[in-house]
Amino acid sequence: MKPLFILLLTFIISIGIQKLILKDINYLLSARIAMCAMLLFTALGHFLFTEGMSKMIPNFIPLKPTLVLVTGVLEIILAIGLLFPSYQKTTGWILIVFLLLMLPANVKASLENLNYQTGTYDGKGLSYLWFRAPLQLFFIAWIYFSTIKTNTAITNSL
Repeated sequence: MKPLFILLLTFIISIGIQKLILKDINYLLSARIAMCAMLLFTALGHFLFTEGMSKMIPNFIPLKPTLVLVTGVLEIILAIGLLFPSYQKTTGWILIVFLLLMLPANVKASLENLNYQTGTYDGKGLSYLWFRAPLQLFFIAWIYFSTIKTNTAITNSL
């Protein structure tokens, strides 16, 4: 829920700042700024909750804590990449693949009632998944429409 809140709040703030300063609003830019902020926020979890997030990774994958930290760094790099027009489409595709690859970890965590923040097995279980899976799809759509399927006609007309 926090990532969604960060995304939407940053989107609204970005629109407000553009309206005040530039007198013109680029909604796609605001969407990318918002996604960047959300990804920077979620990347923090990789460093703060490494142990718990490691438990989300399937057992057959080695070096779980290292993988969690590497994906945190990757998330930061991709977040920043959204802000550079020459990289935004490539970054968008990489992020979509990244989010799709993260979905099985979320499924595993919910099936095991894992609380990734504490590393304990007293999490929300399947109720978490019913929220998280659609949220993941929403993030994918957000990325797709703000980076890949950009249409300059809608940039300033919304």
